[in-house]
Amino acid sequence: MTLKEAIIRFLEYCELDKNLSQTTIRMYSYYLNFFATWAGNSAVEAAEDILKLNDEHVRKFRLFLAQQYVNPHKGALKRQSQNYFLIALRSLLRYLVREGVEVLSPDKIMLGKTRDREIRYLSPEDLGKLFAIISGPGMVVLRDRAMFEVLFSTGLRVAELSRLNRDRINTETGEFSVVGKGGHIRVVFLSKRAIEYLTKYIATRKDTYPAVFISYRGKKSANGERRLSPRQIERLIEGYRIKAGITAHVTPHVLRHSFATDLLTHGADLRSVQELLGHKNIGTTQIYTHVTNPRLREIHEKYHSGNQ
Repeated sequence: MTLKEAIIRFLEYCELDKNLSQTTIRMYSYYLNFFATWAGNSAVEAAEDILKLNDEHVRKFRLFLAQQYVNPHKGALKRQSQNYFLIALRSLLRYLVREGVEVLSPDKIMLGKTRDREIRYLSPEDLGKLFAIISGPGMVVLRDRAMFEVLFSTGLRVAELSRLNRDRINTETGEFSVVGKGGHIRVVFLSKRAIEYLTKYIATRKDTYPAVFISYRGKKSANGERRLSPRQIERLIEGYRIKAGITAHVTPHVLRHSFATDLLTHGADLRSVQELLGHKNIGTTQIYTHVTNPRLREIHEKYHSGNQ
């Protein structure tokens, strides 16, 4: 079996048996086909026979990612980005092992050690600036204010926000369910402000488009919708960031981090925040604790000799 054939079978398995999202399947396809192209160009035997993949091939691929490859858009790859390629390759091998194919053990592919993730979130002052700048007459501004309020009160990922349909949101109860990564369903809640602006925005709409947040510029999409894409949402947020005079880069995920940070600094427990964010493992949510634990400041102020 060639490497290309193995990848095709694995991607079919991801879609038909695992029911993974198309976004996840596309990423697997990108990482694995990148590896296949490298193997072919490097005359690695595994390109023509997956059974011949060995530790040395993986080691050379890791060296290529770390020392030679430069992404044309993002430059040299960070360690975490290098690991994504290895995670995809490991998943492919695990699938082949389950299928009874005697390939390199996936447990032999070790991931590079990464540094702790640096969490970027907005301070209450910057959040205030951002929301204050989104004001004025017109449907576009009303849409944008509602969108920002929903993002900050729910912690939705940008893809989840883009997929939102009007019939899924209940502004009376202020809660709705959303399908997140891996098809996992979670319940999110709207703040009073989010309900206020979302209700105004939807009530003003005269169209019948199902999407909550639609574009008022350009042409309709192929299916006749005007749904804002994740990329369009990112551009809108960046535009308001500039208008507000905020120097730090602001993305939808920064607002998601701000949502989690806001909850934790006001006393929410980590397990509840995990549920609200839709994290499968509590370890993923723990990235926030080192920047949001108010007890650390209290302990420092109480016990450090320099504060006596």
